[in-house]
Formats: sequence, structure tokens, C-alpha cells
Amino acid sequence: MDALTSAQLNVFRESLEKYVSFNEAEWIVFTQHLSLATYKKKQHFAEAGTICRHFGFVLTGSVRYYHIIEGNDVTGYFSFEREFVSSYKSFLTGEPSGNYIQALEPTQIILISKPNLDKMLANPMLAYKMERFGRLIAEHYLICYEDRVTSLITQTPEERYLKLLETGRDVLQRMPQHYIANFLGITPVSLSRIRKRILI
Repeated sequence: MDALTSAQLNVFRESLEKYVSFNEAEWIVFTQHLSLATYKKKQHFAEAGTICRHFGFVLTGSVRYYHIIEGNDVTGYFSFEREFVSSYKSFLTGEPSGNYIQALEPTQIILISKPNLDKMLANPMLAYKMERFGRLIAEHYLICYEDRVTSLITQTPEERYLKLLETGRDVLQRMPQHYIANFLGITPVSLSRIRKRILI
């Protein structure tokens, strides 16, 4: 684990503002419970069958969430820079994760461990705001899940691809196309056709 710089902490603090604001005293205590981890390309943040020990914030880089089904990995989701990452059910319950989370490129993630989260929830200075943060993050994950299911039912693969372009255009250029096709629920050949239509 590496120490966080002031610049890195400022990026995190800015992104947290939509969920919770800390005064200076609270922020100093909060940051004492953070750590920074660097993941190499294809290194795992979480693995199926093991407990996810951390909740994270993608500082730089990107990750993909996937399952192994009949020997094939099936990509279900991505997290890009300034987004949260976790196998959240496993993190909260201590049960083994049902999916894998893998770095798509060299990736830096700010980490909060479950013991450190529990310490902050027990700290009178932070308890209220951490409870609020936890609720809003749970709502965030629920909304993401509902949006994902809705998009698979109501949108065409091309519409889903255009939406993905809005969230991670730069990293998509560096990402293996079969991951993107897998996420969209189509073949790489179909994805190639969609990309050609968009470029025309």
C-alpha cells in the first residue's frame, strides 16, 4: 500500500461531495483510514470465491467486472476513473464474492477496508456522515443495477454502445473489443459493424 498525495486526496474529496461533505477536522480523521493500491493490467481487485476486503475509488485506470460461465468469462460491468469499485455484497456481508474484478490497465485505487469502515462508523465524529455515505453508495449500486437491466431490455446494442462511449470514451480505445462486445451482449463482429455505422 502506498501513501496518498494531497492532489490524490483532493480528487477523492471532490468526487465525494455529491454524497457527503467533511469539515477539515472530519477530513483529517477520515483520510487516516484510507490507503492506495496500484494494480497491474489484468491483476484482480476481487475474485469469485474469496471475500472482497475493500471498497475502492478508481483514481486512475479502469476495471471490469466479470463472471466465469462454462469456462468463459462474461463481462458485466466497468468502472472508470472517479468511479467506485467493489464486490459490494461480499464487502458488506463477509460472504465470498460471486464475481471477479480485474484491472483493464495499470490502475490506482483508493481503498477503505471493512475494519476501517467499521472504525469510522463507531467514531462519534464520523458516524453520521459515514452512515449517510453508506446509504447513498448502496442507492448508487441499486441504480446502476437497475439501469443495467433496463438497458439490456429496452435499448439496442448500438444505443448501449453510444451510452458507454459517453462514460469512458478514452479507455474504450485501449480496451479489448471482445470485452466491450461481451458487455453489450453481442459478438465482436456485430460490434465492428456498429462502430463502422457510427463513424460514417
